[in-house]
Amino acid sequence: MRTWIKICGTTSLEDALSSIEAGADALGFIFAPSKRHVSMEQAQAIIRRLPRGVEKIGVFMNNSAAEIAELVGQVELTGIQMHGKEVPQEVYNSLPRDRRNSMRTIKTVLVQQGSEITIDDAGTPGVVSAWLLDSGAGSGKTFDWHAARAQLGEKKGSFIIAGGLTPENVGEAMRVFQPWGVDVVTGVEREPGRKDPDKLNAFVAAVRKAEQA
Repeated sequence: MRTWIKICGTTSLEDALSSIEAGADALGFIFAPSKRHVSMEQAQAIIRRLPRGVEKIGVFMNNSAAEIAELVGQVELTGIQMHGKEVPQEVYNSLPRDRRNSMRTIKTVLVQQGSEITIDDAGTPGVVSAWLLDSGAGSGKTFDWHAARAQLGEKKGSFIIAGGLTPENVGEAMRVFQPWGVDVVTGVEREPGRKDPDKLNAFVAAVRKAEQA
């Protein structure tokens, strides 16, 4: 199975193109408070110059459904990631009708030591495309992949691993968890908000190598 790769925290056209050249399937644009925050105008200026085939995911945190819908109406995103208390069904219902079913919708689930992983998709089939398991917003730390995999058991769904991934450890994360996708920020940067082309290439290469194991 080919693993979906998202390079998040895109802040410039240069970094976006480097990520695509390395082999990223998707780029993340953070509209939440962050060192990697971009404005609606900045994101759209980058996105309009990117190939159609790459996914453009907007990352939100504790935004209202109306706020997300307004931004989606202004920026050519192909997906949204809800990183806070957003209710997926409300956000889905608020999206423009002509884009509602074509957009990838990702819901973040925080995985913290000693806490139970809660995947609440009851009554919302098809609303959430994938669940992103993360150790915390911008923490740059990994979570216990073994424990998380065991907790989820036979739970169905597309799971994305995020949090502390690097070119050096992503292969092990894939071996243990066998995720649908991986998401990286700090592990491919030379400084916050600036990507390192060598790390980007190494990260994607490590993912593709792990797929063959």
